[in-house]
Amino acid sequence: MDLVTISEVSRLFQVTTRTLRYYEQLGLIGSTKKEGYAYRTYDQFSLQRLQQIMILRKLSIPLKQIAVILENEDAVTAVDIFKEKVKDLNSKIESLETIKGILSRLIEGLEKNHVLEINADLLSDETLIESLSSLSQFDLKEEKSMTDLNKAAEKAVTLENVRIVHVPPCTVAASHYIGENPEEHAGEWLAEFMQKIGLYSIKPEARVFGFNHPSPSPDRPHYGYELWVTIPDDLDVPAPLVKKRVAGGLYAAHTITLGNFHEWKLLSDWVCQDNAKYEANTLNDHGENMGGLLEEHLNYVYHCHHNWPESDEHQLDLLFPIQLKES
Repeated sequence: MDLVTISEVSRLFQVTTRTLRYYEQLGLIGSTKKEGYAYRTYDQFSLQRLQQIMILRKLSIPLKQIAVILENEDAVTAVDIFKEKVKDLNSKIESLETIKGILSRLIEGLEKNHVLEINADLLSDETLIESLSSLSQFDLKEEKSMTDLNKAAEKAVTLENVRIVHVPPCTVAASHYIGENPEEHAGEWLAEFMQKIGLYSIKPEARVFGFNHPSPSPDRPHYGYELWVTIPDDLDVPAPLVKKRVAGGLYAAHTITLGNFHEWKLLSDWVCQDNAKYEANTLNDHGENMGGLLEEHLNYVYHCHHNWPESDEHQLDLLFPIQLKES
C-alpha cells in the first residue's frame, strides 16, 4: 500500500501540517512513521478519512460531530446530524428573509417619500420593531450545492469580527524547538517552567504567544515553533528557555478554535485587500518567523495550572501586524 508523506498530504488537501496533527490528536485520522525516516506518512484509509473530514468541515459540521459520524458506520447517526444542521440553516435563512424584507420596506419608504435624512420616526415603526424582535442570533453564511462546495465554503466564513489590538512591550520567556511535533515540545518546556515557578500566582494576567520558527518548507525535513510567555522583568529564566524583550505593536486580531489555522488566509485577505485604514506591517524574514505574525494562546497560563479548558476547546487569537496608512 502506497504511503504519502505529511508534506504531500498538506499540499494535496491544502491543509497545514499542524491541522493534520491536531486531527490525529482527536483520533480522526492516523499516521505511521518509518524507522529512520523524518516524515509522518499516511495510508490510503487515512487519506480517505481526511477527504471525508474536509468535505464535512466545508459543510460547517463541527469536529466533535464529525468524530461521531466517523465512529458510527450506520447512516442513522449522520442523518440525524445533517438534519440538525439543515434545521439550523433553515432558521438562518428565515432570519435573512426577514432582514431582507425589512430593508426592502425601508428602501421603498425612503425612495417614495424622497427622504434625505433618517429621522427617529423612520426606525420606530411598530411592525418593523416586532419583526426585528423575532430574529434569533445567527451567522451570515451562504450555502450552495456540492458542485460549488469549495466556493461556498470560502464565502461561508467572512471576517466580520476583526479587532484592532495593541500588544504592549513586554519581557518574555521563550521556548523554541525544531523537529518532529515542535509545538508539543516547545509547549512542554514552557508548561514545565510556568508550573515550577507558579506563574499564575505571580502573574495571573500573563499572555502566551507562538509562531513558526522557521516556517514549514519543502526544503526542510522539520520546521520549528517558538512560544513566549510574558513574565516580570526581573524574573530569571532557566535553559533551555531564553529571556527576551519584545517590542509589541499594533495587530489585526481574529479568534479561532484550535485547528482552524486555514483562517490565517482570511485574516491576511482582510488586511491586505481593500482595507482603507490599515496596511500590513510584516517583517521581511523569508519565512523564518512568520513575518511577525503571532498566535496568542488564550487561557494558556490558567490551563497549565488548572487544566481548563480541555484541549479541544482551546481558542487562539491570530494576530497580524498592521499600521495605519499614511493619509
